Amino acid sequence: MKDDSHLSGAGEAVDPKLVVSPRRVVTRALNQVDFWRGYALIAIFINHIPGIVYEQFTHRAFGLSDSAELFVFLAGFSLRYLSESRSENLATWRLFMRLEARAFTLYAAQILIVALALAMMAAAALLLDTPLILQWNNAAAFFESPVPTQIGIVMLTHQMGYFDVLPLYILLMAVAPLIVCIGRISSGLLLALSGAVWAATLYSELNIPTWPVEGVWFFNPFAWQFQFVLGFVMARPKSIGAVIERHSGKLRLLGAVIVAVGLWLALISWSPNPFELPEPRLFFMNDKTSLSPVRVIHMLGLVALLVGLFDLAGRWRGFRYLAVPLCLLGRNSLHAFCAGSLLSLAGQLTRFAAPTGLVTDTIVLLIGVAAMLAVAWGNEWRINLSR
Repeated sequence: MKDDSHLSGAGEAVDPKLVVSPRRVVTRALNQVDFWRGYALIAIFINHIPGIVYEQFTHRAFGLSDSAELFVFLAGFSLRYLSESRSENLATWRLFMRLEARAFTLYAAQILIVALALAMMAAAALLLDTPLILQWNNAAAFFESPVPTQIGIVMLTHQMGYFDVLPLYILLMAVAPLIVCIGRISSGLLLALSGAVWAATLYSELNIPTWPVEGVWFFNPFAWQFQFVLGFVMARPKSIGAVIERHSGKLRLLGAVIVAVGLWLALISWSPNPFELPEPRLFFMNDKTSLSPVRVIHMLGLVALLVGLFDLAGRWRGFRYLAVPLCLLGRNSLHAFCAGSLLSLAGQLTRFAAPTGLVTDTIVLLIGVAAMLAVAWGNEWRINLSR
C-alpha cells in the first residue's frame, strides 16, 4: 500500500529548531498533527477492547467526545497538505488523481482487514469451540449468509463493529476533491455548505442504509463530513486558522471552560432521555452516529485548549520519549490503524479466552502498542529504503 508519510512531517518531532525557520513551519505543524494522531490511534485501539481497564483513562471518559472525532478532525487537517505540492496548490487533475488514489488505498485496506478479522474470529471459534464468537461485532451475517454479506462488504453496505471508521474515511476522501475545490474559492462558503448539510442531517436523521442487515452507518457520513471540513478549514493559514491564531489566548480560555463543563457532565453520567427532548432531538442529544453539536463543541474545546501544547512540552527534554513514538504512529497512520484494528480484535479474543484482570489487560495493552509501533517502524523503514 502506498503511504503518504512524506506528507506528514518526517523530521524530529520535538526539535525546537522547527519553529525558527519559516520553511519548517509546515513540518512543525504536521509533527504536531502526527503527535495527536498517534495518541488517537492508541486511544482507538484501547477503546475498541470493551471492558479493558485502561479505557477509563482515555479522554472519552472525561468528556463528551472521543478519539473518533479527533481522528477525523486531524484527517481533515492533513487534507490541506495532501492537496498541496510544497507551497503551491495542486492542479485540479493532479488533485483528483492524488485524492482518489488515496481513497482507493483506504478501500483496499478496509477489505483486507475485514477479511483478516473474519478469519481471526473463525479460527478462534474453532480453537475455543465457541460458535458464539461468530456473532460478535456484527459478523454473524457473514457466517450465516455469506453470499449477500460478501457483496455488502465489498460495497461497504455491511460493516463490522469496530471496523466501521475506515468506510467513513473512504467516502470522505472520495469527495475530498470537491471539498478542496470549494475551499479554494472560499473557506467561508465551504464551512457554510458543510454546516448546512450537517444541520439538515440532524434535522432529518438522514443516513446511508446498510445491507443485507437492515440498519444505518454507525458513522453517518452526511454528519461527519462537518468534522472533516472543520479540520481542513482550520489548517488553512489564510482563513479561519489565521483568526484562531490571533485570538489563541481567548480561545484557550474558552476551551478550558468547555472541557471543564464536559468533564462535569461526564462525571455525572449525563445522558438525556431522547423521548423527553424536543424535536429535532439530535440537536440536543449526545449522539455519536449523527455527531450531535455537544460532541463537536467538546472536540473544538479540546483543540483550543491543547493547541500549542506540543511546542511547549517540546522544551522539556524528557518529552521526546513520548513524542517520538507517537509521531511515528501518526506519520504511518493508515498502517498503524489497520494493525490496531486487528490487534483490538485479538485483545477481545484474548480477554475472552484468558482470565480477565489487570495483568491480562496490561499484557494486551503492551503487546498491542508495541506491535503497532513495530508496524509503523517497518513501514517507515521500507519507505526510507526505497528512496
